[in-house]
Amino acid sequence: MAPTILITGGSGFLGRALARKLKSRATVVLGSRNNARNLAAEQATGCRAVPLDVARIESVRDVIGELRPDAVIHAAATKFVDLSEREPMECVDVNVLGSQNVARVCREKGVRALIGVSTDKAAPPAGNLYGLSKALMERMFCAMDAKGPTRVACVRMGNIAWSTGSVFPIWKRMIDDSGVIHSTGPDMRRFFLTVDDAAALVVRGLDNISTLAGRVCVMPMKAAQIRDVLDVWTKHRGGDWKTIERRSGDKVDEHLVGETEVAHATDTMIEGVPHCVIDFANKAAHPIPRALSTADAVRLTEAEIVTILQAPVDLP
Repeated sequence: MAPTILITGGSGFLGRALARKLKSRATVVLGSRNNARNLAAEQATGCRAVPLDVARIESVRDVIGELRPDAVIHAAATKFVDLSEREPMECVDVNVLGSQNVARVCREKGVRALIGVSTDKAAPPAGNLYGLSKALMERMFCAMDAKGPTRVACVRMGNIAWSTGSVFPIWKRMIDDSGVIHSTGPDMRRFFLTVDDAAALVVRGLDNISTLAGRVCVMPMKAAQIRDVLDVWTKHRGGDWKTIERRSGDKVDEHLVGETEVAHATDTMIEGVPHCVIDFANKAAHPIPRALSTADAVRLTEAEIVTILQAPVDLP
């Protein structure tokens, strides 16, 4: 009998990509509190979608109690930096209490594996409420692994190109409306990856949960200066861009592994792919040589940026 995998935040961009990647080997159920997007996700993926509000523990208990999933991928989040700064209660309710609810119920119901989807903004120094909330999720999930039968780990990644509310869909709307992109941070640097790469990272985390349990798995990735991405966009897709005031909470650089995490981080090959694994509870015997930051990461080439700028067919 095929295992059952529940994806919280399953109606989102990453959730749908995960559903398509996993449905050939498991019964995938997508959980989201937005019923309109649940219907759209069902139609896009062919997987069942159910109402699920991670901020309400009874909602989590109802869904996990009914489905009895073998694994849960926790992708539900309030993930926008500016929204989290404006609406801190919502950010904490979903990202901290919601994650606690998922972890607690997974342990109660004997779920075999739990993967938390995290972000480079969680790496120290966390410069905004969103990053802090995700850092708390990581620490809580990793600590929970030792407290019951559920194996728990996290995966940490950079910006998923074309994800809901990210810069590329926003830029496209600006170009469609006025022909000009208004950028808050052309001098900022960011890690970028495609949704397929992001989904593959999550699946590797799930498939290797026995060795990653209690840890955060990071896939080193290339970065780009936003100015370069804007220039490539206007060169290949048309339009123009200009600088506007920076948003609250934004930083110039991001880290996949922060300075204070280096002593706990080990370079590891997983399924032939280089990763970095962070074990908060233990010092690494052979730690990585330095932090992983956009300041000195390998830069995306123009051709790679062009590929990332290609909008997927299935946008939410």
